[in-house]
Amino acid sequence: MNEDIYLVGNVMLDDGTPPPGPVTIERVCGGTPRAQAYTDQKGRFSFQVGQTAGVMQDASEGGSGTSQPSAGIGGTQQAQSPNAPNTELANCDLRAVLSGFRSDTVGLGSRRLMDDPNVGTIVLHRLAGVEGTAISITSLQAPKEARRAYDKGLQDERKNKLPEAAADFQKAVGIYPNYATAWYELGRIQQQNEQIEQARQSFAHAVAADAKFISPYLQLAELEAKAEKWTELADTTGKLLKLDAIDYPMAYFYNATANLSLGQIDAAEKSARAGEKLDTPHRYPRLERVLAAILARKKDYAGAAAHLRTYLLLAPDAEDAARMKKELGEMERLSGAN
Repeated sequence: MNEDIYLVGNVMLDDGTPPPGPVTIERVCGGTPRAQAYTDQKGRFSFQVGQTAGVMQDASEGGSGTSQPSAGIGGTQQAQSPNAPNTELANCDLRAVLSGFRSDTVGLGSRRLMDDPNVGTIVLHRLAGVEGTAISITSLQAPKEARRAYDKGLQDERKNKLPEAAADFQKAVGIYPNYATAWYELGRIQQQNEQIEQARQSFAHAVAADAKFISPYLQLAELEAKAEKWTELADTTGKLLKLDAIDYPMAYFYNATANLSLGQIDAAEKSARAGEKLDTPHRYPRLERVLAAILARKKDYAGAAAHLRTYLLLAPDAEDAARMKKELGEMERLSGAN
């Protein structure tokens, strides 16, 4: 049986109300998250497992150095009994992602082909001490014509009609320059199309339009990291972590990397350790790698070696695994010399 798997459900806040805006639905398999769908205005969602057309991945997703389990030998789905657990959902959970909220999770590993596709309700719990918002306040004030263009852009985006969506978002910000969410969506399309400078400008416009709107910060940080703009990266991630110090372990990695590159070793270590403490599922092994680099700079070679071992354990197939093994050998040699 080589059937498609569909899942449906809904998301609500812990006070029983629908979310204040679209929520990303992620399937997390083996610790690796993958955006699958968005909720509608009433918090409902539906998707075909594995199909992500029109769903763009955020900077905080992936990059863990781990891979999702394959469905079968050669990457093809093997025939199975409708009463057997589906192998494509093995070791997988479903969750909702909205800044400032913690999501309940729905286990998918025991689901069978003939099960009811409705996974029920995923509840979001508001986090204390988070100033950043998932919904842009200035965007709620957009005039009707701008909102119409933005809504059309979302529809085109979900149909994977990206050139049309980009034009819609351009129209929206042309009508209402403070439309932070439209700037953000435009930037994501530009980033996907490798229009890096245009994307950077769009994310910067989004931040300028609404400084408490969380979403653009991490995307902007990713671009600054790739361009090695360390001062800008330290500033962007510093602002993000003041708005939300809970939801973004990857922001701590970027902040630690920026401060390390700027020679701010103590600040770098503080960020890296805060990110490591937050990342209990070990989704971001790169935090171990940057901690190793920080400790090596401080001549704590034994500590650096310990974090490199953890990194290689968590991400054995990472692109830099061979280089990190050599670094580990060097740290062990220096530790023995000490």
